[in-house]
Amino acid sequence: MTDKLSIGGLLGGVYQYQFLDNTEDEDGGAIVFQSELSFRPSDRDEIFAKLGFAADNGINDQTPFAITPWAADLEDDVKAINGRDRDYLFAAWYKHVFPFGSGHELGVSGGIIDATAYLEDTAYADDEFGQFLNEVFVNGPQRFKPAYDIGSALEWSLNAMSARLVVMQVGENDDGKAYTFFGAQLAYTVRTTLGAGTFRLLGVATTEDFLNAAGVEKEGLSGLTFSFDQEIGDRFGVFAQLGWQQDDAAVDFEAMYAFGLHVKGGLWGRPQDHLGVAYAYLDGGNTGIERSHFFEAYVRMAINDIVAVTADLQYIDEDHEGSSGVQGWIPGVRVTAEF
Repeated sequence: MTDKLSIGGLLGGVYQYQFLDNTEDEDGGAIVFQSELSFRPSDRDEIFAKLGFAADNGINDQTPFAITPWAADLEDDVKAINGRDRDYLFAAWYKHVFPFGSGHELGVSGGIIDATAYLEDTAYADDEFGQFLNEVFVNGPQRFKPAYDIGSALEWSLNAMSARLVVMQVGENDDGKAYTFFGAQLAYTVRTTLGAGTFRLLGVATTEDFLNAAGVEKEGLSGLTFSFDQEIGDRFGVFAQLGWQQDDAAVDFEAMYAFGLHVKGGLWGRPQDHLGVAYAYLDGGNTGIERSHFFEAYVRMAINDIVAVTADLQYIDEDHEGSSGVQGWIPGVRVTAEF
């Protein structure tokens, strides 16, 4: 709107159909609207707010799988956020940047923040509105990064190196307990004749406010993730995410190994399009899941500079202890408009 004030928005909808073995098929859709306001009184300061609204939950509340087929914040996610008496307000924070020289700065933010905005920002698998839909490729279980609660973040960068630290006080987990989250990430970007490649090491932990598998003692969560993404020329990219977490508390999965390919639409003469293919193997934790296989492929087609349509296909095979588990296909269509 002006040099200092900007307003943006995103309207997205998904329809998915779930074909499962030995289980009744399900289908459903959901619509999400998110708006952002950014005010920059100076080159070093920013005030930011984000609101989110949603209608319905798609098949997220119907699927038997431990990880949701669409990672967006849907109807149940935008109300009483983290057990607090707050609806729809996702973020509201202030940031100040301290410059130290060319390519060297420190950003400090505080308020209602989203840990996913600072940690594990893989180039080809970090956006449920423009890339993969399934939560496993957007925010894997071993990272358990909270969103939309009180906290602060430090962002340090020196040329190709960066470090980020996030601390959040979260109102409520799935056990109904408040807890504190800590996350730290180191990253290094290398530019070669292939293109840019970024390597990241992420560590996350919480206070001991999560019940163990027996439901009788409180434990903390902790996890470690190594990830990288690499451009391969002007038209391809690859990524990998390798993560592990402790199982002192109740966790569905102990480890995750994910790999993917990104292809830019310039290959077929449409530079605004892109497609992605990814596979993930998850090793079960202590809640009865033995292991899971995830496969997802999508093609995102730009209609114009605002509207895009994505055709998506997921296959999930989840084994449970003492049973054959559940497996099936989830085709879907996503439509987004960003401005």
